[in-house]
Amino acid sequence: MLRFENVTKNYWEGSVERQVLRGASLELATGSFTALLGRSGTGKSTLLNLAAGLDRVDSGQVFCDEIELTALSERDFTLFRRRQLGFIFQFFHLFPTLTVAENLGLVLELSGRSGDIDEMLRRVGLWDRRQSYPDKLSGGEQQRVAVARALVHQPRLVLADEPTGNLDQENGQTVLDLLRNRDASVTLLVATHSQEVASAADQVVRIVDGQLVVQ
Repeated sequence: MLRFENVTKNYWEGSVERQVLRGASLELATGSFTALLGRSGTGKSTLLNLAAGLDRVDSGQVFCDEIELTALSERDFTLFRRRQLGFIFQFFHLFPTLTVAENLGLVLELSGRSGDIDEMLRRVGLWDRRQSYPDKLSGGEQQRVAVARALVHQPRLVLADEPTGNLDQENGQTVLDLLRNRDASVTLLVATHSQEVASAADQVVRIVDGQLVVQ
């Protein structure tokens, strides 16, 4: 469903070019849950950003089904991202001037897809906070809203960057349970340091010297 083929990505740090990914290849089956492990700075977030079109490869290709994402224009990639992709950020990135329900509603509006906001908020245990603003929520509640926002438009692919990294054990387990109980057709790729998340995944992939190694 999601495929990376010989992907290379470099960054400049001042006058020094640093290679993060070096001919990296990986394939994720439809509906699978993959945990992406690696030390900080090894390229976990970079890989997610390449899949989401938030960054572009230097060489290689990224496919979603038979769509070559790396060949899409910025406009077409934006449309793909709105309709087919859910992204869960480590630091939530909720819109502070919108209520919980409005944060989810904006995703439905941009994607042009239907979804049941109240039902999704019930699933994450936040229906009673639907009219609250993000700054009135705890960190765990904000992350649950972020999960709901990523799933409400029924995307084909969900990318998550350290979704439990800033949460206590109880809230982290709640978020993990929400991800595991997603629709069976949703493919999930999670960058994490958590062994609990890795243990829940169908496969574990490590970034080692710019390569993707399946364990």
